[in-house]
Formats: sequence, C-alpha cells, structure tokens
Amino acid sequence: MHHVPRKRLRATNLTVLVVALAVVVADAFSKAWARRALVHHAKHLLGPVWLRLEYNQGFSFSLSRGLPMVTAIVTLLVAIAVLVVALWAHRGLPTAGFGLLVGGGVANVVDRWTATPHQVTDFIAVGSFPVFNLADTFVSLGFLLLLFVTVRGRRLVAG
Repeated sequence: MHHVPRKRLRATNLTVLVVALAVVVADAFSKAWARRALVHHAKHLLGPVWLRLEYNQGFSFSLSRGLPMVTAIVTLLVAIAVLVVALWAHRGLPTAGFGLLVGGGVANVVDRWTATPHQVTDFIAVGSFPVFNLADTFVSLGFLLLLFVTVRGRRLVAG
C-alpha cells in the first residue's frame, strides 16, 4: 500500500458550491418576483435606481442577441471551467469570489434555459447603465473580490 504524504493532499473546497447554490437560489427568487411584480410597471427605488422588467437574449449588455442557446452553452462551459479551478480555492475571500462568480453564471444559464423564449430576466436599472439582475451583480462582485485578492499578492488556489 502506497501512502501519499499529507502535504500533497489538497482538500476540495466545497464551500464554493454552497456559495454558488445560495446565489442561484437568491437569483431565481428575485427573478420570479420581478416577473410578477414588474410586468405592468416599473418601480422607483431611490435616486437613479429603478426596478424595470426587461429580457436579454445575449451576454452582458445584450451581446450575441441572436443566439440565445449558444450564449447559454458558452456561459455554462465557462462556469464549469471556473468551478473546476474554484474547487481548489483558498478559504476566505477566494472562496467567496469564486462562489459568487460560478453561482451568478449558473443562475443566468438556469434562467435562460427555463424561460420561453430563451432569455435572461433583468430588472435592476441604474441611470443609463444597461439593466441587469442579481446574478450579474454577483458575477461582478466575485470578479472584484478575486481581483482584490490577486492585487494584494495572495494566491487564489492551492497548489
């Protein structure tokens, strides 16, 4: 029987999956609410912030509008690739960052695949910025957390 030294064994960071699942659930509830509550009119929140129902067939900012299922497949493949790396994330901010990133990507794929026609539900409007959703917000926050950790000179994953 061959024993691998403890140093070589890397623990899989399953907390990334928990964060991602929480993001998917929160996003699904927020989009279901938006599709019911905002179907007939927008709601003003504060200053330039409105809740206004729109649908997006493309990537962020409506890129690739004409190919919604291609967009969904590409997004899912990217999310899977990030997840493979994320499972080895260091605890703390890298775990949160990867979880937010993966969860947001998967949440938009789930929304696109379950909607007819295949599109993503957007409902947060800030000034003239394109309308977005919670999943988009989580992806952006995850990216910023990972960028912050990297700029501070820390490693994102074990290895």
